[in-house]
Amino acid sequence: MSYSIALAGKGGTGKTTVAGLLVKYLVEKHKTPVLAVDADANANLNEVLGLRVRDTVGNAREDMKKGRVPEGMTKDVFMSMRLEEAIAEEDGYDLLVMGQPEGAGCYCAANSILTGFLEKLSVNYPYVVMDNEAGMEHISRLTTRNVDVLLLVTDASRRGIQAAVRINELAKDLNIVAGKCCLIMNQAKGEPDPGALEIIRDAGIQLAGVIQEDETVYEYDLKGKPTVTIPEDNPAVRAAFEIFEKIID
Repeated sequence: MSYSIALAGKGGTGKTTVAGLLVKYLVEKHKTPVLAVDADANANLNEVLGLRVRDTVGNAREDMKKGRVPEGMTKDVFMSMRLEEAIAEEDGYDLLVMGQPEGAGCYCAANSILTGFLEKLSVNYPYVVMDNEAGMEHISRLTTRNVDVLLLVTDASRRGIQAAVRINELAKDLNIVAGKCCLIMNQAKGEPDPGALEIIRDAGIQLAGVIQEDETVYEYDLKGKPTVTIPEDNPAVRAAFEIFEKIID
């Protein structure tokens, strides 16, 4: 059975960058193959990883809903084929992009079929990394598997931390986290504020570590260079790896 790590946080906290560094860590530690799932409606994990996306699961679901299944092909076979076509492959990991949110109308049948295929697909990977949007409903709809680690990513701002706390509460309500919930404070400028640490403690969330603001990470993002190509001796990458070493089984 695969070990699943879901990342969530307020926009602008560097969540997707951290997700990319997690994939980098797992590959470099030979914990492969890894299935990376971009479940954020604003999908850009592929840019962090340096991969080109040719198709998404959302496109397949939309085609099925609109009756674009070829004559003589069952919906199950169609979705299986499209799911395989949507996988972008790289050494040590594969990437699956979920795509845009659902439009009007009922997607129940498509989602039901998709859930089954995702579960079958994930068993081929010892580790699954899910980059999620702020809410956790997307994961809840698309997979019945429990999340082993919910990794909340925040900056040092009060709003970012409060958003992480709300996501943690939502995850509890949805009952999707079977393991632990940890928080990473990203893009920090010095030591965390005592008031921020108090909010985290009061919420009962484990602070896994702090990643300081880094000029190289900023430059790579600005120039559209894959973050995963930043050398491992970079301070931000090193800090992230030390955190992952503590929380990933």
